[in-house]
Amino acid sequence: MRRDNLTWVSEFVLMGLSSNRQIQAGLFVLFGAAYLLTLLGNGLIVLLTGLDAQLHQPMYFFLCNLAVVDICCTSSWVPQMLMHFLQEKKTISFTRCATQLFFSLAVGGTEFLLLAAMAYDRYVAVCDPLRYMAVMGRRCCAALAVVSWLVGLANAAVETVITMRLPTCGQNVLNHVSCETLALVRLACMDVTFNQLVIMASSAVVLLLPCCLVSLSYAHIVATILRIRSTGGRRKAFGTCASHLTVVSMSYGMALITYMQPSSTASAEKDKVVVLFYTVMTPMLNPLIYSLRNKEMKAAMSRVLMRSSETKL
Repeated sequence: MRRDNLTWVSEFVLMGLSSNRQIQAGLFVLFGAAYLLTLLGNGLIVLLTGLDAQLHQPMYFFLCNLAVVDICCTSSWVPQMLMHFLQEKKTISFTRCATQLFFSLAVGGTEFLLLAAMAYDRYVAVCDPLRYMAVMGRRCCAALAVVSWLVGLANAAVETVITMRLPTCGQNVLNHVSCETLALVRLACMDVTFNQLVIMASSAVVLLLPCCLVSLSYAHIVATILRIRSTGGRRKAFGTCASHLTVVSMSYGMALITYMQPSSTASAEKDKVVVLFYTVMTPMLNPLIYSLRNKEMKAAMSRVLMRSSETKL
């Protein structure tokens, strides 16, 4: 198709999950509650980590970063989805769509890289405990976090520019709940082979490579745990990694299903469900799985509350 005949739209219409008003009202309550729980749970982690000196450790430094990422991830598009549940016309401008796409890609990529950094932290803690504080010093932790954020932002910038430059020839109805890469690519009216290659390359950098690093770290961790003779020692060592493994399985598993599948088997409806799971449910469950059941986090909460009550007195 000649470039002269290619057109770009000024806004997109989001089909969402349902057109039934009663179902939309129920979804508003469900996702509204999930969003509030996400903000409360992750916000509490950030607050406790900042206020309690005993949580100024590598593991909690990464948990704080992960909590910030989860808050940004859900806030990048859940409020807009909730607003659309109450509106007849579910539109989003081209600029807002591009902004939403950029931030969702940025925090998504950063989360996968942070999970890999956390796997390395657990590897050092289990496999080389005597040198843990020397290896996982402030500089190392800060460097891992900064690299995670920068790579996530750079990847999002490249993918957003390439995706939003695709012409749609007047088509503006997105079969999704937000401006998501695969949904926008499906709307294009020109050859998208290059975009598909970029998506695969991007997934390899921020998803597949970190996943391999996590797998390698846990292969060494499992081998080390199996060499521990006492049952109590093995249980304690595994306990330090169980929560991280649960979060990793949910996050990487859902994303791999979405972005590493052949385009011929891709389904818009399945993509919506998967995206909703790892951008709404996972950020909500992370604090419960990871931190708020943690003894040190509970103790930190008690100390902060005690100091607060003493200050009031």
